[in-house]
Amino acid sequence: MRQTDSFDFAGNVSRALADRQLRRNLRAAMDTLIEKRNSVFADPQETEELRERGAAIKRRALSRLPALLAQLERNLTANGIRVHWAETTDEANQAVLDIMRSHDATRLVKGKSMVSEEMHLNPFLQRHGIESMETDLGEFIIQLDNEPPSHIIVPAIHKNRDQVARTFHEKIPEAPYTEDVEELTAIARRTLRRKFFAAQVGLSGVNFAVAETGTLCLVENEGNGRMCTTVPPVHIAVMGLEKVIEKLEDIPPLLRLLTGSATGQLVTTYFNMISGPRKPGEKDGPLEVHLIILDNGRTRILADPVMRETLLCVRCGTCLNHCPVYTRLGGHAYGFVYPGPIGEILTPQMEGLARAGVLATASSLCNACEEVCPVKIPIPRLLRRLRRDLAAAAETADPLERLAWKGWALMNRVPLINALAVRAGALLGDRLPAMGSLKAWSVVRTPPRPASRSLHELVRREKGVENE
Repeated sequence: MRQTDSFDFAGNVSRALADRQLRRNLRAAMDTLIEKRNSVFADPQETEELRERGAAIKRRALSRLPALLAQLERNLTANGIRVHWAETTDEANQAVLDIMRSHDATRLVKGKSMVSEEMHLNPFLQRHGIESMETDLGEFIIQLDNEPPSHIIVPAIHKNRDQVARTFHEKIPEAPYTEDVEELTAIARRTLRRKFFAAQVGLSGVNFAVAETGTLCLVENEGNGRMCTTVPPVHIAVMGLEKVIEKLEDIPPLLRLLTGSATGQLVTTYFNMISGPRKPGEKDGPLEVHLIILDNGRTRILADPVMRETLLCVRCGTCLNHCPVYTRLGGHAYGFVYPGPIGEILTPQMEGLARAGVLATASSLCNACEEVCPVKIPIPRLLRRLRRDLAAAAETADPLERLAWKGWALMNRVPLINALAVRAGALLGDRLPAMGSLKAWSVVRTPPRPASRSLHELVRREKGVENE
């Protein structure tokens, strides 16, 4: 679902907080994910060294990004992979459509891809008469319910077994109602197997693209990614331009960090390394492989020496699992593709502060996200920068707020005005939090109670007592 300019974050938050079932589902899932992550990163020193190495690899790649992208294109082309560049999501969607039409294709199967969500690819293809079927189990579930993902790694994390059972029974023809997990998985497998063999094109994301060898790496657990990239005669991969890394030897530490942070695994079930289409004499694999490299504001982010660290992200989702805000709201409340702490810094830069800047306020700045980030993105520092930018924009747009801040500065420069303000606060007492914008602030916080006497008065009084 494409977001509109009428995005109502406050309303989304209120609705999410009122949904008790949602909060129970999230809490149960988060506890499991956090416990599994802790089990694979049990040694603090080893974990910190690994994080430092992962961050260094990603920072080195960002520092050489234009050269690495050019090298990646050369090696991919030499391997027989066709490279398409897209500055916007519209251009990326059109590239997918053009490839589909060149093969008269009307059926596509998709592996998990956050970039395709960023493109809103499914509704785009549907408008052009093309069936686009999600094959990741979580994505398959939410597609049946016509919902966007709620989490970067676990898209259906907001649903429990009962809800999935009802969805399958209502949306899949002849599916019986069952809450047995194995039976539900078998129903999905039977449905998707038919789609795999009928599809003319398969689409996947890219976890890492190796410039040195022209290799596309795909991390997964279910095997659906391998089916999407080998069974249909045409494979289309989509990726953000920040996914490129320099060398093949950079993969092991990044893979260890990604899988441990995302799902608490030492290694995933499948790790696909795609270096070209089927060669003469080979019995399987696609006849064509295409890679679409999407910008969508990333070069603008890269140009900012502070905010460019947003692009270090490997999309593990662990910052969501540890965030006290996300774990109470779920992903849909954020209103855009990327939820949680990473979405709070990425979305305002992609969509603009005027449209999505409010997301930067959805944080307690507790620092939990930075402490667990596998590549050490300083998310709280980036949030503070966005908040300063947001405040500066509001100050120039709102003369009343600008006047209020000037009054605040004057009060703290002139002792007499400060004394009068303190006295006024003491007289207003408990009524002060109910006035103006403080009223909304105090709804979910215990408001401070202004003292009846200022510190100066108390000190003078104490000194007077002592002098007697």
